Amino acid sequence: MSSYNPLDSDFAFTLGIEEEYQIIDPETRELRSYITQFLEDGQTFMREQVKAELHQSIIEVGTRPCRTISEARAEVRHLRGSVAGLAANNGLKIAAAGSHPFSSWMHQEITPFERYEELINEMQDAARQLLIFGMHCHIGMPNTEVAIEMMNIVRYLLPHFLALSSSSPFWMGRDTGFKSYRSVMFSHFPRTGIPPSFTSAAEFENYVNLLIQTGCIDNGKKIWWDLRPHPFFNTLEFRVCDVATRLEECLALAATMQAFVVKFYKLFEQNMTFRPYRRALINENKWRAQRWGLSGRLIDFGKRAEVDTKALVYEMVALVDDVVDELGSRKEVEYLLHIAEHGSSADRQLQVYHETGDLQAVVDNLIAETLEGVDVLLPQVSEQD
Repeated sequence: MSSYNPLDSDFAFTLGIEEEYQIIDPETRELRSYITQFLEDGQTFMREQVKAELHQSIIEVGTRPCRTISEARAEVRHLRGSVAGLAANNGLKIAAAGSHPFSSWMHQEITPFERYEELINEMQDAARQLLIFGMHCHIGMPNTEVAIEMMNIVRYLLPHFLALSSSSPFWMGRDTGFKSYRSVMFSHFPRTGIPPSFTSAAEFENYVNLLIQTGCIDNGKKIWWDLRPHPFFNTLEFRVCDVATRLEECLALAATMQAFVVKFYKLFEQNMTFRPYRRALINENKWRAQRWGLSGRLIDFGKRAEVDTKALVYEMVALVDDVVDELGSRKEVEYLLHIAEHGSSADRQLQVYHETGDLQAVVDNLIAETLEGVDVLLPQVSEQD
């Protein structure tokens, strides 16, 4: 094993995980517009780690920067438990899935914050329809130059991560035929999807500045690619995934993203790299991933051949084998093999529906799986309250 330790660096390839959960009425299993009440109570004990989103039926949480996947596990587990406790305190439930099986965007209330009113004014129904739930993972970077180098290479794997995370087969009561319909809905926004490649940080910054100068955007956060250098943090942000239903799925995805960045950075330090591919080719794989998930085939462009997506997951795990022990993430990364063999959340949702014919049963199963391995933490209420 190499003596190089990726965690010795100042930026340490830190991990930060953001998840968006559904707020569920346990009687109807519909989404409930309740975030303003959640924030009132939740921010007193979760502070900046709990946030609102565009729709009031969405609650977002984010970990602090974590040096290891073990730290991230403790953070995500605590956040899921805290939000579940907050929901229980208000007679509600939470669920983690990229879309709700049958609730309609037309019946959801918009969070009354100025930035969301501006977004609705600009995007109209494209924004109102955005009743979707994702997972974002931030990996610490030393600078934008390295972030661009990593983005150019890692973006090849975005369809693979999408297939593994797929958790949105239903939309407004319909089996869409897609494993990730969330990614279809998000494509209605501008500046989404697979990012282009850039020759340097300067080229990327010129692009962002041009969009700001010409009134396309007011800041870099409105570049919503599946992978981007974050405009305010020194991180490379993976945005391609549906929110993971199970805790173990979330950690497996995040750990593997970190492992690939470390793997490619080590090659970068040795003046080696992987071959970058054109955005148009990677988009072919993204289409396959959102349509068929793990049950389909992706294209191996090096071999110029279709390969079962499950087989490519085994290749992914093997490729980072030389860095996972240094990162302490072997268990989490190898959980990808479990997902490959047993299916993603989308596969399980479809199985429940085919067995029961009942989308409410699908919601019940999502609620249960969201809290697997998680202790519900009820908010502490003082005697004065």
